[in-house]
Amino acid sequence: MPIYQAPLRDYQFILSELLSIYQQTDLRGFDEIDADLTDAILQGVADFTTDIMLPLNASGDLEGCKLVDGKVITPTGFKQAYKQYVEDGWATLTCDPEYGGQGLPEVIGTFATEMKTATNMAFAMYPGLTHGAYSAIHVHGSDALKQKYLAKLVSGEWTGTMNLTESHAGTDLALLRTKAVPAGDDLYAISGEKIFISSGDHDLAENIIHLVLARLPDAPEGVKGISLFAVPKFLVNADGSLGEANTLGATGLEHKMGIHGNSTCVMHFDGAIGELVGAPHQGLKAMFTMMNQARLGVGIQGLGVSDIAYQNALVYAKERIQGRALSGVKQPEQAADSLLVHGDVRRMLLSQKSFNEGTRALMGQQALWLDEAERHTDPVKAKQASALAALFTPIVKGFVTDQGFKACVDAQQVYGGHGYINEWGMEQFVRDIRIAMIYEGTNGVQALDLVGRKLLADKGAALTLWSGMVKALIEQHATNDAMKPYLAGLMDAAGDLEKATGFIVQAASKNPDLIGAASMAYMQLFGITALAWMWTRVAATSLAALEAGTEETGFYQAKLKTAQFFMSYWGIQTRSLRKQIESSSADIVDFADADF
Repeated sequence: MPIYQAPLRDYQFILSELLSIYQQTDLRGFDEIDADLTDAILQGVADFTTDIMLPLNASGDLEGCKLVDGKVITPTGFKQAYKQYVEDGWATLTCDPEYGGQGLPEVIGTFATEMKTATNMAFAMYPGLTHGAYSAIHVHGSDALKQKYLAKLVSGEWTGTMNLTESHAGTDLALLRTKAVPAGDDLYAISGEKIFISSGDHDLAENIIHLVLARLPDAPEGVKGISLFAVPKFLVNADGSLGEANTLGATGLEHKMGIHGNSTCVMHFDGAIGELVGAPHQGLKAMFTMMNQARLGVGIQGLGVSDIAYQNALVYAKERIQGRALSGVKQPEQAADSLLVHGDVRRMLLSQKSFNEGTRALMGQQALWLDEAERHTDPVKAKQASALAALFTPIVKGFVTDQGFKACVDAQQVYGGHGYINEWGMEQFVRDIRIAMIYEGTNGVQALDLVGRKLLADKGAALTLWSGMVKALIEQHATNDAMKPYLAGLMDAAGDLEKATGFIVQAASKNPDLIGAASMAYMQLFGITALAWMWTRVAATSLAALEAGTEETGFYQAKLKTAQFFMSYWGIQTRSLRKQIESSSADIVDFADADF
């Protein structure tokens, strides 16, 4: 069985030193947390995920979910584990105290989520989707709806889902056909079929609250005619007790590549009773609250699974002996040297390590922006943080899952033939994380969103704001000789991003189709530049700690070495991505359909 060591020291470094969250005096609620509290919470999550969730990962994958007499049964051990998860209070961490939550910042909850997804992605999806449903109702629901559902969703006693996709309409929600007919007393009868519904039915909780996109009878065509409804598996009585079963259910389980422990259902709604969430025809706006929460969660999946795959590949590379180093015998007491002596194995492991640690820092920054958007006492800074979080959403979802999947493939490759065998766990990691590049908007859609909406729609205002932060960082450390290797890498990457942005803006004015042709390479270029920005900040923070005389010299020196590798291996890829955008975009658009 794979092993897992929660990266608690890295969390401490990011929260306390890199992001300085305990010195945030302008964020409401941050004065109620300190390092001791955070460390205790994250240690508790680490214990639960390592001791309870991880042992169920492989068995849950092999057993999978079953649909028996119209009800979904989760793998052995999941029900007991979820019961303990709820009783321990892990579902409540970042939720509103008014409804039983602990009110912790998102920046802490993000790292709790990483540990959950690393140890058992399929299991973690049940509470993950529930939190998304909670967020949508919390932001857009009426007071009555909040009182009916939020306390139970916060505690985890009830779970939630999001029902968007229909068989004839994948990403294009304008084509959805599910109907909502007024049924009196502000209730609606929902009819239609949804597919690919994660956690659609299960035996973990006594009720499931489905958030369903549907059309009212007077709805205009397209996405402007979509409304959102809360549709419970069991109707809820006035006193909060459960009533009769609603007219909905899972009619099938998808046969899929991975995440077998999560129930991906075909859901049928046959006049099921639901209530409107938000205003009529404004459902997409409300659902995007849930989707954006989910996109951050999916990005964390890319990081979490990549990290556990890396941890195991590193152990294997150190313990497995095979061949000798090209420069001569390194371990003469053994029949062969360990895999770690071989250059290509080291390349793969360093690529994973530098990606994982840089991405963890970026995820922390993204979560802090979300906290600032909600909690900052200065409305101007709150608005700026919201814009930055929106800009980086396709990066943390699209770029991170693209590269996280590739990192898992590299980890599998370290094992050679054993990586292809079930018992080592690597092939499950590859299968499980593959979906992260597809759901919550495919990564091609994320790239198009980055260029079409986040870059062009606001005339680059958010990008200009972030670029100013990058330039300020460079100026701040320009006279520090020790920072030159990192600053040089960041400046090169930022320069390539600026040139690629200018090219796309100019080209798009002549031919909008070039946006789609260039968007994927642009997202990768942006993602690498974002990590170069984080690694430069990590290097500056590490150098400051060493200069201050820290006793943990090994930890900070390793950070500097990893930052150096990132710049020399990842950072230089921005040049080829920029050249690719400039040289191939027109060819992609102009290639005749008949020539495919």
